[in-house]
Amino acid sequence: MAQETQANNRRIARNTIALYIRMFCTMVISLFTSRIILDSLGISNFGIYNVVGGFVAMFNIFSSSLTNSISRFLTFELGKGDIEKLKRVFPTSQNVMFALSIVVLIVGETVGLWFINCKANIPVERLEAANFVYQLSIATFIMGLISVPYNASIISHEKMKTFAYIGIFEVVMKLIIVYTLYVSTFDKLKTYALLFFLLSLSIRLIYGIYCNRNFKECHYRFIFDKPLLRQMTGFAGWNFLAQGACQLNGSGVNLLINIFFGVTLNAARGIAAQVNNAVSQFITNFSVAISPQITKSYAAGNLPEMHKLVFRGAKFSYFLCLFFLIPICLETEYILNLWLIEVPDYTVSFVRWTLYITAINMFSGTLITALHANGNIKRYMIIVGLVEVSNFPLTYIAFKLEANPLYAYYIYFGIYLVLMLLRLYLVKDLIKISGRQFMREVYAKSALVSAASVVPPLLVMFAMPSCFLRLVLICIVSCLTTVFMVYALGFTDEERSLLVSWARNKWRRGHHKRHSVIY
Repeated sequence: MAQETQANNRRIARNTIALYIRMFCTMVISLFTSRIILDSLGISNFGIYNVVGGFVAMFNIFSSSLTNSISRFLTFELGKGDIEKLKRVFPTSQNVMFALSIVVLIVGETVGLWFINCKANIPVERLEAANFVYQLSIATFIMGLISVPYNASIISHEKMKTFAYIGIFEVVMKLIIVYTLYVSTFDKLKTYALLFFLLSLSIRLIYGIYCNRNFKECHYRFIFDKPLLRQMTGFAGWNFLAQGACQLNGSGVNLLINIFFGVTLNAARGIAAQVNNAVSQFITNFSVAISPQITKSYAAGNLPEMHKLVFRGAKFSYFLCLFFLIPICLETEYILNLWLIEVPDYTVSFVRWTLYITAINMFSGTLITALHANGNIKRYMIIVGLVEVSNFPLTYIAFKLEANPLYAYYIYFGIYLVLMLLRLYLVKDLIKISGRQFMREVYAKSALVSAASVVPPLLVMFAMPSCFLRLVLICIVSCLTTVFMVYALGFTDEERSLLVSWARNKWRRGHHKRHSVIY
């Protein structure tokens, strides 16, 4: 058992490193390209792209729940070692995604077109371009749907190096797209949408070819397994409630901001989302690496190992977020002015509040993964979905009462604070963990580390005028302080011992290699 745990830890570490290399390349290129894209498109076109893309993203209400269902069933059967069942899960998941693609196409070409042309706050002279972007966004979204079973297979098999290589290829191609956009003499909004569709098609083909060659189950054959289909859609159906609420909070509120305040604030929200995505990549990579192990541990009946992964995963995800949260939130205005040529109104506040919401959401990731492994999600999804969906009507009421755009974030933050505690209460008995222990080990330690870590960089900020040197010093002080506080206040004795042991082993191996070279 101990050897198996060590092997799992090594696998998680290797996969995390591979994903972080992917993330670093993605983040650097994405931050650079965002500046060029905003400059090339202009605030109005960038806002239009976010409105149209935001509406299409609302179809994630359907796809996200099915994506979670597919990932759960593939990983669960791998954990059990049932290859024959695995060979039935994959084609069944493909059939589901093909059917969903048809539904998206029908809804998109009816309700979607009506909204874009009749309700969205888009300048009349750009409606034709907006419709062109909309059609390509629908096509790109469908490409993503068809890729879901392949992506899920790579993650379930924990082939993160492949995932990383394809991700790096994708961001390099995005860099080429941005250069093409910069020199293009055609309509830049249309050019941007067309090139991204072609990239999406290329990535879809790469995933398909790799999975067909490397995984036995990834060969399409028509299977109508009614019991399995009922299981998967039943799981997805309950998951739909929470995922639907999440999409309504994101894309739905984006549309409300467009209707009440126009495309300029959609551009600000789009920039905030890009900053948040860059930060979230760090945490997501860790979660992607650890999630299959949580599901496989549960499937194998190894609950103690699963509990360790759930506790550590929740806590470490928050600590990773904290590394970026403190310096970015203290220096938001300077960073945005350094990064962008023109900063839309409200962008600074949007960025800060988006990161605050992301931080408190970090605690729930591993709890939800463990819940999905358990499979008994009905009660959880109904309650969480109802609480989460309240954000949309509350934001609408606030805007109707002429509140400023920041109220969307105030309401969102308050709801997610409630959900942070509610999720733990609903999940703890299902996966057999102690709620008090989770609050003590995760919530309390995270709050203590946060309070202690923010003080030194805050003192630097108050002691110096805004400049590049202050930004550098805040980043250095924040990083060093957070590392120390996480080690001293955030880790358990066992985690500190494991870290020290790992560091000693690495040092000894490095010393041995140097010694061998000398002699």
